[in-house]
Amino acid sequence: MLIFYTLLAVVLFYVFIKKRKALIEYNKTFAKFPISTKFRWITGTLHDFPGFNEEGLEYLLERAKKNCYCHCEWLGPVTPVLYVYHPESVRPVFKSSAGKPRGYFLASPYDMGIRWLGEGLVLTNGERWARNRRLLTPAFHFDILKPYLSIYQTCTDIMMDKLTNVCKKGEPINIYPLINLDALDVILRCAFSYESNCQIDSSNNYYSTLITDLQRLWIGRTLKPYHFIDLFYKFSADGKKFHKLCEDAHKFAEEVIEKRKRQLDIKLEEVSKRKIKDFLDILLIARDEDGKGLSPLEIRNEVDTFLFEGHDTTASGMTFALYELAKHPEYQEKVYEEVVRVLDGREHLEWNDLPKLEVTTKCIKESLRLHPSVPYIERETVEECSIDGQTVPAGTRVAIHLWLLHHNPHIWENPDEFNPERFNPDNQVKLDPFQYVPFAAGQRNCIGQNFAMNEMKTTISRIIQKFKLSVDANKKVRRLPVVTMQAEGGMFLNVTLRK
Repeated sequence: MLIFYTLLAVVLFYVFIKKRKALIEYNKTFAKFPISTKFRWITGTLHDFPGFNEEGLEYLLERAKKNCYCHCEWLGPVTPVLYVYHPESVRPVFKSSAGKPRGYFLASPYDMGIRWLGEGLVLTNGERWARNRRLLTPAFHFDILKPYLSIYQTCTDIMMDKLTNVCKKGEPINIYPLINLDALDVILRCAFSYESNCQIDSSNNYYSTLITDLQRLWIGRTLKPYHFIDLFYKFSADGKKFHKLCEDAHKFAEEVIEKRKRQLDIKLEEVSKRKIKDFLDILLIARDEDGKGLSPLEIRNEVDTFLFEGHDTTASGMTFALYELAKHPEYQEKVYEEVVRVLDGREHLEWNDLPKLEVTTKCIKESLRLHPSVPYIERETVEECSIDGQTVPAGTRVAIHLWLLHHNPHIWENPDEFNPERFNPDNQVKLDPFQYVPFAAGQRNCIGQNFAMNEMKTTISRIIQKFKLSVDANKKVRRLPVVTMQAEGGMFLNVTLRK
């Protein structure tokens, strides 16, 4: 350990010498903003942060209550991050072309995920991002999304059969694993035409556990300045485990790709003529203006990205929406009455039914306000901008804390209260466009938000149609804001069949 800390000290001293002029200017700039706690030369402001847990959320919320617009955190001695959580302070960032911050010598949080997700749509920047976004946008066209409704319901039927068997025991149920596998089943079938049988065969559901472990290792690394250096992290116990799990994730993605290629077994030109193509089909046939397609590595990067983003974020959204409905039986019954009325004796929803699920939609939106599936994102400014009356230079890391934005008492009345009426049409039009952004905003907003909302509306309405939910008073829900919002230790609810 002595050798390790000696090396760390040498590295930090080298960085300080190389960047001392920039650091002096940085200090002058960020001294103008409120700081979360007393600065220390080794930890910056990390020493007082309780971690990515319930206490960490409360810690940051106290800063938002006090500062209204923003405050500064220092991740170690040389990395300031400006936290913003008010429409006026997030607006200039979302409206700019700011990309994801990437480090050089010291890894940014997004660099820390590269080993897993590669230069996929979520992590990449610049021309590569613009090209891939343009190539992948057709995968979420109306004509592509419409047939997915039957897949949502097929997967939901499997999950509800399992839930029926489990709830007969009369014990509280951890619904998150069931919802998570349902969402994984959906994304595999819809985006990749891949039937894994993951909801039934337990030997096929290891991927969901793998994703959970990867997230916690990833986010845990961001709190350890000595792990910001890739070389140090690579040889640490956590680093070795993270790299091994990344290899497992890549193997799963490659299996999905190869199976789809075997299923097609025809020329890609013939696939391109099909009216309906899934996400992986589009990856395989995509060509830019120069006729160049995606490389095998680029395809795998996007598959890794959408396997994760396409199921874990939606699973988070559905889990917390069911939790809020379990806490508020009056709205649960409104959702039940709505879906019964919309179905009108039918067993399954039809495409034209989705816009009629107005109460369900309001409840989902309010749950996403309280528990955004991705609670925190970062951008790096590419041009000078003004935040809270202060000039912020290009190259500044800005943390748009969506959970704080959605709980900021300076812009929300009773922000901790579950009130779906905020999203009545008459009330929603009064919201600032940057006040409620569960799917981010600007040019880098979530490409799959319509897919996610359709899946959540379908799954939640069908569950409430068949089951009554209530909270388990013996198990307090503690939020775990890692890469996605999760419930620490699971989400336990009482579930009973409706008569």
